[in-house]
Amino acid sequence: MRLLVISTLLLFIAAGVVLGALNADLVGYDLAFVQLRLPKGAALLGSLVIGWLLGGLTAWVGVSSRQRRLRRRQQRGDHKKLPANP
Repeated sequence: MRLLVISTLLLFIAAGVVLGALNADLVGYDLAFVQLRLPKGAALLGSLVIGWLLGGLTAWVGVSSRQRRLRRRQQRGDHKKLPANP
């Protein structure tokens, strides 16, 4: 199992290095208050990381709000309204 994880990790690292090498030219971004010039590979990686973080944050907020709502119902004594399979 460990060998599979290490080989998968090395494969993705190699793909990232190739992607960065093939997309080394700069791309300009105008964000209204700041202008950035980044390599294409770095911009792609940055957008991937930002999307991953925002997706994780959205999932965490959704799960935590559901748990909070269920806890409040249990404290009030609304056991009849709870779903059978949460």
